[in-house]
Amino acid sequence: MGHIDKGKLLFTGGVFLALALYPLVAESYGIDLVTKIMIYAILALSLELLVGSTGLVCFGQAAFFGIGAYAAVLLSPESEAAGWWWLLPASVAAAALYALFVGALSLRTKGVYFIMVTLAFAQMAYYVVHDTPLGGGTDGIYLYFKPGLDTLVDLGNPYILYFFTLVFLVWTFVFLAILLRSHFGRVLAGIRINEQRMQASGFSTYPFKLAAFVTSGGIAGLAGFLFAVQDGFVNPEMMSWHLSGALLVMIILGGLGHLHGALIGAFVFVFLQELFKSEAVFGDFAKHWHLGLGLTIIACVALLPRGLVGLPEMLHQRLFGFSQRAKGKANGKLPDNTATEEAV
Repeated sequence: MGHIDKGKLLFTGGVFLALALYPLVAESYGIDLVTKIMIYAILALSLELLVGSTGLVCFGQAAFFGIGAYAAVLLSPESEAAGWWWLLPASVAAAALYALFVGALSLRTKGVYFIMVTLAFAQMAYYVVHDTPLGGGTDGIYLYFKPGLDTLVDLGNPYILYFFTLVFLVWTFVFLAILLRSHFGRVLAGIRINEQRMQASGFSTYPFKLAAFVTSGGIAGLAGFLFAVQDGFVNPEMMSWHLSGALLVMIILGGLGHLHGALIGAFVFVFLQELFKSEAVFGDFAKHWHLGLGLTIIACVALLPRGLVGLPEMLHQRLFGFSQRAKGKANGKLPDNTATEEAV
């Protein structure tokens, strides 16, 4: 067993506990907003698996998200509610299948070429739903009956959808945490640090990268399903490169290489978005919310190069003159090879 950071464990558990208790004091707007944030957190975790844990900068994550959402709407009957128990796996499978196709081809490239190929495949999916009747064109398509209507798990109920989303957020986090601490996760960490050395050690890195890519696409499809159920509507903008860029900002803002960093980044990013859009707070400047959001993110990245997860350690170093991590290593409490453990 590797070293477990109790501070991170307590923080993550506290976040999930706070989310579980939040509906006791929240109004309907708050429930809808936090549900949306949790969906984006699942999506950010899917990208963290690629970028932070494997070193694959994917600029097409929005395509898998959109395919999961479109699959949920297109597979739903127009006359009755579909069962979520089969619609959700179908949406995940559709996204994972496209990820398998994209990954099988794009992973043969590296660096900036990989980024551009994933962007090209994402734009291809975008224009398929944008320019054909399949996805309703620019008008999008509606989900007339939300899954599980008139059943115990009625996803048309905002409170049930909230806890349904929370369950899958916790599941996604725990699943990825276990995955990254397994042999598979350690291979991914090795690929991120030095792929050539892993190949020289006898590892065929391509299957590992492809498996990570497909897993990431499936989780993004899960987030897409939840988004379609919450909004009851999908349109091509869900697959836009703007969303893929926003996801990269989320995980960089939170802190690359940390699962809880993806959680923090998603929550902070959406919170800042809503804050700068608020006319009650910023008045007429709210029309230019992109400017305020951009300047704030630039300041965060400049002042916190390790992301928001590095803030406690930076403050500790400023106050006491050394980092907690350095102290732990000096006392023999932290192993030197903590690349996989840090990812959690």
